[in-house]
Amino acid sequence: MHDYVCWVNWALAILAKNYFYITGESYDGHYIHTSAARVHQGNKKMKKFVIGNGLTDPAIQYVAYANFALDMGIITQTEHDRINNVLPLCKIAAKLGGTDGTLSCISTYFACNTIFSYIISHAGDSNYYDVRKKCICSLCYDFSNLEKFLNQKFVRDALGVGDIEFVSCSTSVYQPMLVDWMRNLETGIPALLEDGINMLIYAGEYDLICNWICDSRWVHAMEWSGKKEFTSSHVPFEVNGFEVGLLTSYGPLSFLKIYPRLEKQFSNSPLRTRSHSKGMKMMKIGLGDPSGPLDQA
Repeated sequence: MHDYVCWVNWALAILAKNYFYITGESYDGHYIHTSAARVHQGNKKMKKFVIGNGLTDPAIQYVAYANFALDMGIITQTEHDRINNVLPLCKIAAKLGGTDGTLSCISTYFACNTIFSYIISHAGDSNYYDVRKKCICSLCYDFSNLEKFLNQKFVRDALGVGDIEFVSCSTSVYQPMLVDWMRNLETGIPALLEDGINMLIYAGEYDLICNWICDSRWVHAMEWSGKKEFTSSHVPFEVNGFEVGLLTSYGPLSFLKIYPRLEKQFSNSPLRTRSHSKGMKMMKIGLGDPSGPLDQA
């Protein structure tokens, strides 16, 4: 512990004058901007934060699932309309859940996650991280080699984790998150934007589980001084002359919808864009029970 504290103090002394950047994906949509706010409050060195396919304002994001699923051909118009019949329940529950992260958030989660579970029950073997692909196992991707590697004794020893087993998706971590899941964490972002802290939100075009429509809606709905100008500003996002996304940007705020061909460009070439840049994706949301009131609606 003494060596660790000495290392931290040394690193802080060296890096304290540098600007600070925070990036994250998935459930980090809850925590990236809250971390950014704390850094900004502490030393004013916060420069930019980035969230990829994140869960930030669930009340808005869950409502958008049906639209994305219909656009992608995952559900029919009849099934879309059936989902819309239970949206008021989700909206009311989300309001009760508020921003406090209490037990009411768990009730809200089950009320709203019925929407996603219903869509998944009609999606067949579609990969909910990329609807163009098939889901090949419980998490849609095979992480067995990663698990084997990280659970080798010499790797555990190097990481200092003792006998703790690595798992790709831990229920011990997931279950406590339910109290926090449906919190609206968007509320702290406008103050950061007003202070000139740059934010980029990005989402892949074919990701279902936290799709670009979900993210776009909460970003566009957010109240801040540049909202009007932001919502009217759209330009192509280009890499080496190829249009690989659509960028909405004004002042410190940017939203990027990423087209799938950007993956190849990222692997081969540096980015050249007309404005802000960078991002890729991933997210995991508990699927819950696919049966429920929607099947009887």
